[in-house]
This record gives sequence, C-alpha cells and structure tokens, in this order.
Amino acid sequence: MPLNTSDAYLEVRGLTKSYGEDEARVEVLKGINVSLAKGEICVLLGPSGSGKSTFLNIVGGLEPADGGSIRVGNATITDLEANDLVEYRRRELGFVFQFYNLVPDLTVTENIEVCQYLSKNPLPMEDLLKSLGLWEHRRKFPHEISGGQQQRCAIGRALVKNPGLLLCDEPTGALDYHTSKEILELMEQVNREYGCTIVIVTHNDAIKHMAHRILRLRDGELVGDELNPHILPARELTW
Repeated sequence: MPLNTSDAYLEVRGLTKSYGEDEARVEVLKGINVSLAKGEICVLLGPSGSGKSTFLNIVGGLEPADGGSIRVGNATITDLEANDLVEYRRRELGFVFQFYNLVPDLTVTENIEVCQYLSKNPLPMEDLLKSLGLWEHRRKFPHEISGGQQQRCAIGRALVKNPGLLLCDEPTGALDYHTSKEILELMEQVNREYGCTIVIVTHNDAIKHMAHRILRLRDGELVGDELNPHILPARELTW
C-alpha cells in the first residue's frame, strides 16, 4: 500500500503541470499523489512523454508546479520564493543526470569540490572519493577517465553536499550493461552508507527490482505505486 502518513519524508499531493495555452495546452501531470519514507530507493517508470522528468524537475525545484503541494522534510517547496528554493536545492538536494555535465578543465576532485562549497555540512572528500572508487583518479580530468567513472564523479558531485534527497534522471541511460550495473551497485551503497532517499527515473524495467518502492506514470497519471516485497541486490539484476 502507498505510504500515507504525516512522517513521510517526501509528500506530493495533487501535483499538476501543463505546457502551452488554449488548444495547444498539454497536461503533463494530472494530480499526482506520492509519499516516500526517509531512506527509500524509489524507481519511477513510464514511457517517453509520461511526465517522469517533469515530475523530477518540479520535486527538484527546477520548474514550478501549476497546482498541488510538495513537502520535502520540513519544507513545503511549492510555497517557497526563488531565494528559498535556491537554499533548498543547496541544503537538501542532489541531482544526477544521464549526461554527466562535468567541467572539462577541472579534475575529478575539483568537479566535486564545486558543490562541496555550497554545503554547510559536506561529506569528507577523501572518504567520498574512496567510496566512489575514484581515489586513484582524483587528479585526472574528465577526458582521461571512462564514462562510468565520469558518472561516478557526477554522483560524487551530487552527494558531497550530504543531501537528504538524491534525484537521478536516467543515470545509466548513456552507459553499457556492465557499467550500468556498477553505477546501480554504487547507488545501493550510497543509500546504505549515507541514508539518503533516492528517486531513479528510468526506462529500464529491470531496475525496479532493486527498489523499495516502484512508481509508474502513464500519460501524466500515476498508475502504479507499490512496495517491492522481494528486493534484489543490484549485482543480481539482468536485462
């Protein structure tokens, strides 16, 4: 059953979003209701155009909602002004995208340090680099490391702030099978070691088996919200 308690860490109620006007208006999200507990790994599935990335962007404070409310921790982010949204993203949020968006002229360490300076309570850099398997590559530039290592660096950049919520938009979409498995195992490790709540948007149905909660979007509507009774370790996933 979907979580529906006052102690939910992420609570979305009646979320709506549209683009365009008059005859060109398209409803992208149609009254989404979701609750996640602290420390859950949630996988959000759905075909292209179902509203997955829009949902993630609104929860991440990158786009405004048309209607409804979103509470993350103690903050109702749909009520926040622009300056407070910036503080929310700094304090509470980490973002991982399909494409790594690393700064090419900065080393691995420097790319992560860019976000470390935004946080009042960052994770120790040396510990994080070792957890990510990047310690030996810390002085290299993005073009000197593999795609998987670049994604690890992007995850490190999101994690160094010590966020409560990690939002991942197709984090394995640009990676091969073996590297994708490594990144999913890393996210599993991150969840275990740092306790952050993780939402993974993906087209890959197999990834749902490692999640605590599985959400499904179709045509802007939430058509599935279930707890996973048989969670598999990421290393056991196949597709």
